Amino acid sequence: MSKKDKGYGKTMEKLQLELTGLHRWLKRSGHRVVVVFEGRDAAGKGGTIKAITESMDTRGYHIAALGKPTETEAAQWYFQRYVAHLPAAGEIVLFDRSWYNRAVVEPAMGFCTEQQREDFLHAVPHFEKLLADDGIILVKYWLAVDQKKQEERFAERAEDPLKRWKLSPVDLASREKYAQMGRLRDEMIERTNRPYAPWFVVDYNDQKRGRINLIRHLLEHIPRKETEIPEVKLPRLKGKPRREHVTDKAQWVPDSFADE
Repeated sequence: MSKKDKGYGKTMEKLQLELTGLHRWLKRSGHRVVVVFEGRDAAGKGGTIKAITESMDTRGYHIAALGKPTETEAAQWYFQRYVAHLPAAGEIVLFDRSWYNRAVVEPAMGFCTEQQREDFLHAVPHFEKLLADDGIILVKYWLAVDQKKQEERFAERAEDPLKRWKLSPVDLASREKYAQMGRLRDEMIERTNRPYAPWFVVDYNDQKRGRINLIRHLLEHIPRKETEIPEVKLPRLKGKPRREHVTDKAQWVPDSFADE
């Protein structure tokens, strides 16, 4: 393991402890947090979300990665299917792409009309103000990556059978939309950046550095009061440790690994 990788691992371990403290504070205080991850395809949204949630209690967070709207959802109020994923008290929700699809991806790919995009840009500050007024802490990130680096990651995914599923038809088509999506992104940020729902841009040409910078920023941005993880004292075990005896009505899975 390289010195850089060791440094990343140690830093991430410390951040994981702080994230666990943040999660405890949310559960204790009842605060609600929404984090929006937007950015170029292959920027690193999924990996960052995994890093944030790696040590969290699975009962206290939710990852919202919505697919293509169903016919019913397409006929609803645009924000309706996203509202269903907003957090309850003590929860954090991480959107792997969000309602901002309507501002960048959909118009670039011809999935919405110009009027629909304009209506969205007019409505979204009001929508997010409702969230903020109700006490939801909303943080929005754009993960920035240069086209050369993006192409390298696309090529890596295409060559790796375990990563090919990440390349959707939209991802492939977006390769020719780099400049257009940049213009749409800038207009989106300029028209939807508000004190109660600010945009933050993170350099993701180096994904590990980007993850660390984003997580540090997130921890500093949320005004939590609890960071330490309390120690746990295990009660003394009575008697000798017992072996696991399971009823023979069930069948054991063969230990195939031992034969390899």
